Amino acid sequence: MNSASPSPEEVHRRLVAAYTEIAKLAGGLAHEIKNPLSTIRLNMELLAEDLAKSDSPRDRRALVKISLMQRECQRLQNLLDNFLNFAKLQTLQLEPCDLNEEIDRILEFFRPTAAEYGIEIVRYFDAELPSVVIDQEAFRGALLNLLLNAQQAMPDGGQLVVRTRPAGVGVAIELIDTGEGMDDETLSHIFEAFYSTKSGGSGLGLPTARKIIEGHGGRIRVQSQLGKGTQFTIELPTLPLLR
Repeated sequence: MNSASPSPEEVHRRLVAAYTEIAKLAGGLAHEIKNPLSTIRLNMELLAEDLAKSDSPRDRRALVKISLMQRECQRLQNLLDNFLNFAKLQTLQLEPCDLNEEIDRILEFFRPTAAEYGIEIVRYFDAELPSVVIDQEAFRGALLNLLLNAQQAMPDGGQLVVRTRPAGVGVAIELIDTGEGMDDETLSHIFEAFYSTKSGGSGLGLPTARKIIEGHGGRIRVQSQLGKGTQFTIELPTLPLLR
């Protein structure tokens, strides 16, 4: 006689356990890679210092190659850091928050970068926006990923509109840029881990942002038109997610 099928709760518990094990293994592997990578980077720096004192044409050529290796080591370091941030199991510390004030602080932090790239930030905050319950550090990381994505889409400058508004039983945050936009093919993959259209990009910024937002019981949607710009919409509940 066949045993009864597992309940949805049991299936969910097994999936969580399997994901937890995979995340631990992946995180452990990434840490193991970081240790020898740090040794390589340190020795490259020491070797570069030694060769910088030489006027030999051979040493100068070697220095150029070392510089290339240092850039690739840094790229690998960034990829590992982004991967660890994406893979780690976060326990969100949810606290009541004035979302307008929190977004304003994040935009102030981002303002020098926006100014450097000629991006005008326009705020439209709803003064009657209800409070939300968020993990401020995690939310800050998610929003910064979206802001950096907008900046990269506007290499020649542009405008970024950030708007908040009530949305059903929650609130919505809209980020609208006047950047390059995306075609349908790109749009269908942007939340996939390691997918990137940018040279040297890790492809983990947007998946990490979505993971954090969904961890708050929210969701993220995107609309884009090639050559016209992109709009990301984040929806968050006004009450904490009950587990």
